[in-house]
Amino acid sequence: MSDRLLVGTRKGLFRIERDSARRWRIASNWFLGDPVSQLLIEPGGRLHAALALGHFGVKMQRSEDGGAHWGEVAVPTYPDRPAGVEDKDPMRNIDIPWSTQLIWSLAVGAPGELWCGTIPGGLFHSRDGGDQWQLVRALWDEPRRKKWMGGGYDFAGIHSILVDPRDSAHVTVAVSVGGVWTTRDAGANWELIGDGLRSDYTPPEMQQDPLTQDPHCMVQCPAAPERLWIQHHNGIFVSDDAGANWRELTDVVPSSFGFAVAVHPDEPDTAWFVPAIKDEQRIPVDGRLVVNRTRDGGKSFETLDVGLPEGPAYDLVYRHALDISADGRRLAFGSTTGSLWVSEDQGDGWQCVSTHLPPISCVRFEMA
Repeated sequence: MSDRLLVGTRKGLFRIERDSARRWRIASNWFLGDPVSQLLIEPGGRLHAALALGHFGVKMQRSEDGGAHWGEVAVPTYPDRPAGVEDKDPMRNIDIPWSTQLIWSLAVGAPGELWCGTIPGGLFHSRDGGDQWQLVRALWDEPRRKKWMGGGYDFAGIHSILVDPRDSAHVTVAVSVGGVWTTRDAGANWELIGDGLRSDYTPPEMQQDPLTQDPHCMVQCPAAPERLWIQHHNGIFVSDDAGANWRELTDVVPSSFGFAVAVHPDEPDTAWFVPAIKDEQRIPVDGRLVVNRTRDGGKSFETLDVGLPEGPAYDLVYRHALDISADGRRLAFGSTTGSLWVSEDQGDGWQCVSTHLPPISCVRFEMA
């Protein structure tokens, strides 16, 4: 069981450890003052941290020794946009930059391989552990990519990357706003999937179009890779066929809106969500921070709040700020107000680790 967490925030990266008294505490930190947008922990313990440094651009840091030392490594880089090529966001009608604005997702592929999703919607692949990155041109040059729209950000982005544990050439990504795409040949060819997803923010004739969908986060059960879960802008959806078809889960109390989702690594029917009020407010319903859990594939949900603040509480949990340990026993999540909670019992009870961290963007359990 993992006794350590990495927490990426707007003002640095923090390690959280469980001490001999079974209390979680802040043990160390790196990159203080720098926004950390994403984290990746490879099997074997190598660490990757993506930094979003504003005027100084996007940077990647890597540690080979569990954080004792860090070194700057290559950043995914776009080619120059060819002269005369028009590329505009269809919602805002502004030029889409051919440059890395944000590293929004990182994933491990086959041994030595990494995947990276960015804003403005490019997917990158590395075959040497991140020393070099190549833009996946088949997806970037896909004509329908020009219909992707910015959601919460000005431009569309790839925030979820799922690599099939049975076949590393089978990769599925989720785009906000641009739907779900999959490849079975390591990126050479792509298929837009997602029948059953629904977008109530578009005109009726477009609501079933897979291209208009705004998945907020997509996860895969490692023990049952055909089972995917999506926390969508429009609600919660589940798939039993690797994302080809989805069913919507309705009547979820207090809300089916949110950004984060986690699935149990061995139990595909068990998943967790952090509900909120959508669109204009984006705060917990009635100012009450809770976690929703289903153990039966979405037929029913429990509302978990033991150890969470009684309220009023206005913590919002971003899409990468909820995580589950590899053994499925521990959960952790952090909020935009800098609060961090850990559960030792799958969400039945929660321990507050801190209410004074910077706003939290991503949370990851380290390997045991």
